Amino acid sequence: MKGAHVLARLNGRILNIFSQRTAAALRLALPLPLRLALPQLESILALNVGKEVRKDTLVILHACDHAAGKPPHWNHLLPQLLNRAKEIDQAFLARVGSFPVGIVIRYEELAPIRSQRIKLLYEAARRIRCARDGHHRLRGAIRTAFSQDELAQLLDHLLALYADETRFVSRAVRLPLFLIPLREFIAQELFNIMIQVARPLSIEIAAAAFKPATRLGEDTRERSAPGAGESPANS
Repeated sequence: MKGAHVLARLNGRILNIFSQRTAAALRLALPLPLRLALPQLESILALNVGKEVRKDTLVILHACDHAAGKPPHWNHLLPQLLNRAKEIDQAFLARVGSFPVGIVIRYEELAPIRSQRIKLLYEAARRIRCARDGHHRLRGAIRTAFSQDELAQLLDHLLALYADETRFVSRAVRLPLFLIPLREFIAQELFNIMIQVARPLSIEIAAAAFKPATRLGEDTRERSAPGAGESPANS
């Protein structure tokens, strides 16, 4: 399971970098009056990244655990993963309960998008885990499992689904009364910026994975990945 945790740490690092770049772009894109909502929104989104990393880690560990044999049928596995994700969401909501804003998540609307992301991440992690049987390092397994273009497309798709989930969360944020009419605009603007950030970041990470001199978040001993503020291409 060591390799699964290395892959989960890499995924978490990617999500944190994605969030940081999105926040920076959002600060530049929003008109000055709308930036009044950013402190509330950014505080929620920072916590949101942490919970998404935990949910993704759960999926990756399950996928790697089932890689050696026949995986459970989706009709049984998906409800389990969705329920565990909901538990993580509820812990997240308990944490933001002390914030000056609140969140009400409509799970029936979120479930289809979340299910897509779970399935895509699960299959990708399982594919990398199977490829790793012939490699000692994560990068070698990734390069066996995917071409550079396939990896970039996979990451772009995963980040786009993450952006869609985040749009649901931002729409559910209870903003101060005078900002409520702007909530939908801000949520859509956040989604647009996340989509714009996702593609070049995906290409950058895929290029790093196929560049011989790049560790892609692991050294020869596969220690913990460097800080989330660094680019995957520069580690």
